[in-house]
Amino acid sequence: MTEKLEDEGESLFEAPPMAEQERMCEAILFATAEPITVRELESRMPHGSDAAEALVHLRKRYEGRGVNLVKVGDAWAMRTAADLGFLMQRETIETRKLSRAATETLAIIAYHQPVTRAEIEEIRGVSVSRGTVDQLLEMEWIRFGRRKMTPGRPVTFVVTQTFLDHFGLESARDLPGLKELRSAGLLENRPPPGTMPQLGDGDEDAQEETSEGQNELFED
Repeated sequence: MTEKLEDEGESLFEAPPMAEQERMCEAILFATAEPITVRELESRMPHGSDAAEALVHLRKRYEGRGVNLVKVGDAWAMRTAADLGFLMQRETIETRKLSRAATETLAIIAYHQPVTRAEIEEIRGVSVSRGTVDQLLEMEWIRFGRRKMTPGRPVTFVVTQTFLDHFGLESARDLPGLKELRSAGLLENRPPPGTMPQLGDGDEDAQEETSEGQNELFED
C-alpha cells in the first residue's frame, strides 16, 4: 500500500522542463551572495528537479559571457569573467586621522623648518618616535632637508609640495594661524607652547624669523 502511494505521489509532482530548471537555478544563484551547493538548490526547487544537470547546461550557456558560472569547492556561484576583473577595481580614498604626536610634529616642522629631530623634541618637550616621523614621510607631507652645520651635521625636516597642495597653500608663507588650523579641523587640542606661532601676532622680529624658516622649504 505504501509503495503504491509513493508511486502515486511521484506521479503527482512532475519535474519542470529542464529549461525552466535552468532559469530557477539562475535566479537563485544571482540572488545568493555566497556560493550554493546542489543540495541547497534542489531544496528550493520543485520536487523531482535535477539541479546538477541544470547547472551543466547553465554553465555552458554562460561560457564566453561577462559573467560565468563557476564551481567553488562543492558549491556554485556566478562570478565576473576572469579577464574582465580589472573593470571591477575601484579606487577609494582612505581618511586617516593624524595622531596628536604626528599633528604636533608636523606643525613644528611647518613653522620652524628646517628643523632637526632634536629641535622638535625640545619644542614638544617629549621625544619623537621614529614611527611618527615615518608616518609623515610615508604620506609625503615632510621630506629631509639640508644637514645643519652643527656638530654631527644632523638632518633637518621640511614640509613638501604635497603638504601645500593638500591644504591649498601656494607656498609656506601662506601657512595659517592657530585659529585657522583649529577651524579647519587640523588641531583638536592645544599644542605645547611655542609649537605654532600665530601669524599676525607678536613682534615683527618673530615674524621675520618665521618667514626665514619658511623660505628654506626647498633647500637641500
